[in-house]
Amino acid sequence: MIICVDFLFIYSTPLLSFRLLFCIDQYTNRRWTNARQVIYLSIGMKSETVTAQRGRPRAFDPDVALEHAMHVFWAKGYEGASLSNLTRAMRINRPSLYAAFGNKEQLFGKVLDRYMDGPVAYFGKALAAPKARDVVEEIFLGTARMTDDPRVPAGCLMVQGALACGDASVRNEVAARRAAAEVALRRRLQRAKREGDLPENADPAELAHYVMTVVRGMAVQSAGGASSDELRRVAQIALRAWPKR
Repeated sequence: MIICVDFLFIYSTPLLSFRLLFCIDQYTNRRWTNARQVIYLSIGMKSETVTAQRGRPRAFDPDVALEHAMHVFWAKGYEGASLSNLTRAMRINRPSLYAAFGNKEQLFGKVLDRYMDGPVAYFGKALAAPKARDVVEEIFLGTARMTDDPRVPAGCLMVQGALACGDASVRNEVAARRAAAEVALRRRLQRAKREGDLPENADPAELAHYVMTVVRGMAVQSAGGASSDELRRVAQIALRAWPKR
């Protein structure tokens, strides 16, 4: 009686495997009364594709990656920031970028959110100042102080981000955010006028537009290399035009 047992052993190479066939032949030897067994070992080799185990996804901190992306967009603008620039700075690959942040435009939107909540958070805090002039002064000085921070690029992401940008949706997004900041300031100045903190002939909309124009001009000067002291002098001169009660 012959009994065959088939075993499959996977060899270390991903393309080859070895198939071992053990054949057991049971017989009775006349010289001995007990049954004896002879084992035949047949070794064959066949080609098989062994699926390689996928490695674990590379771990990264989304907050840190987003911070690095913000610096790239800030320094290069939306148009100038390539996906290679972004993935290199964020230390992730493209699939990870798309999975975590979406496409380039969606990533830029998240970067703008981070920018408003981080580097220019002083703007929202300034709106809480008790007097209208204090609000404007804090906005001007906050813009000047950004030049003192060596960790961030010079200028303003909201100004530089969409300069010479061919993507209309990105330009519209940045314009809408700038407009929202101006609206928030206008409403604060309207409240100041109702409270008697501004003269009767003051126009909150014109004043808000004036302040934001000065702020954007200061940002352009900062990107061109102006120091924080120079920007503070610009702020002081701009405040001289502030209406008196």
